[in-house]
Amino acid sequence: MNVLLVTLDQFRADALGCAGHPLVQTPNLDRLAADGVRLSNHFSQCAPCGPGRASLYTGMYQANHRVVANGTPLDARFDNVAHIARRAGYAPTLFGYTDQSIDPRQADGPTDPWLFDYEGVLPGFDAEPGWSHQHPNAWMDWLRELGHTVPEDYEDALRGEPDRPAEHSITTHLTDTFLDWLGTRDRPWFAHLSLLRPHPPYAAAGHYATRYDPADVELPIAPADVRHPLHDVFMGHPSLRAPSTEAGMRRLKAQYYGMVTEVDHHLGRVWAALEQSGAWDDTVIVVTSDHGEQLGDHAMVQKAGFFDASYHIIGIVRDPRHPATHGSVVEHFTENVDIVPTLCDVMDVPVPLQCDGLPLTPFLAGAEPPWWREAAHWEFDWRFALIPHAEFPWPWDRRLEQQTLAVQRDAHHAYVHFGDGSSLCFDLDVDPTWRTTTTDVAVVADQAQRMLTWRAGITERTLSGMLVEDGGIGRWPPLPDDWSGRLPER
Repeated sequence: MNVLLVTLDQFRADALGCAGHPLVQTPNLDRLAADGVRLSNHFSQCAPCGPGRASLYTGMYQANHRVVANGTPLDARFDNVAHIARRAGYAPTLFGYTDQSIDPRQADGPTDPWLFDYEGVLPGFDAEPGWSHQHPNAWMDWLRELGHTVPEDYEDALRGEPDRPAEHSITTHLTDTFLDWLGTRDRPWFAHLSLLRPHPPYAAAGHYATRYDPADVELPIAPADVRHPLHDVFMGHPSLRAPSTEAGMRRLKAQYYGMVTEVDHHLGRVWAALEQSGAWDDTVIVVTSDHGEQLGDHAMVQKAGFFDASYHIIGIVRDPRHPATHGSVVEHFTENVDIVPTLCDVMDVPVPLQCDGLPLTPFLAGAEPPWWREAAHWEFDWRFALIPHAEFPWPWDRRLEQQTLAVQRDAHHAYVHFGDGSSLCFDLDVDPTWRTTTTDVAVVADQAQRMLTWRAGITERTLSGMLVEDGGIGRWPPLPDDWSGRLPER
């Protein structure tokens, strides 16, 4: 069975035609959902890109993998989806980027180049050269070969996408690279197609920049009159605050939707190539995102904080072995930490004990799992703002551990607990826009207890589920049938 993991950067769940958006056109993603299973309440575990992808690639909550910012090292002792694929006999190949930083204990001294750039490749992947989030050199060199004048800064190059033909976009080039590779592959294969868009800058390629009339887009959710101080900080941050005018906000949304429709177009090219090669019916496809996008809601853009727009993301899985469930929608809370366990089942390898998520396999097969979560959880950490300015050296300065929050979101409430001990509890039945809080002691206490129970249930488990008795029992391979019963000498 082939495996194709697709990530669309910063793709919020409601920017999808089949999810009911009245304007955005995503016919190819809609087709995949109709020919697979759509996860309607699917959530990322953290933001920004590096932390969110760490959860996706390891199956772990941020509380365990501890990648808290772009640039936080990913501990080399953790397993990941690429290592798992290699153990399953694949040669996992990356097209795009993974935003994972080197474990400094594996660096070649303080001058190791990978200590100067967080755009590392997740260990285990074979990567196409010239591709990363901040350094898409292969695309920029291609543009120059086509005769375009391209600035040295990649963000400036991306801002110029509306002025170039859509056929010359960063998404076109990366998709072309993947399709060229696909045409040379013997099956089975494992590929990770990591597309940058619809990530900012908000500038869609070519004709996609005018695909949607700003006058037609819906206006965002306004911020509440009474807000948590952290929300005010985000609203004032130059890269997080939404445009101050209605016209500016409409233009931004129209560009975002144009980027969404462009990536959908290129995924249609991928689906067609899989069909033409005969691989469509023996390829498991997973489409998700590293995190969401505020898109002006609560006067914010990009991804940060606690609101669900930053974490409620696209989730579609197509497993051709289970056609009876194609077209179904899973309304249970699912999370990106569930992707690694699901792919382990696909590849017929054990789920690593580190994984906090659960296989989606029962949903894909049309069965109810024996147990499932009743809430989604995510975390956000902003200690990166203090790390360069620590007042006291380790171990005395523990302020960093307070620059964090955790969210529990169920069908009725969203509970936010901050590292300084403060909290918010939003009443979603009264107001699903996250602008109405409750101070009902019974409700808040229940939510806090549920969060404590969740946190207790995700503590590190690699060795905690076994006992050193009779050769090791519990989460440990059983003794072989031909074991003689004699203990080896130490």
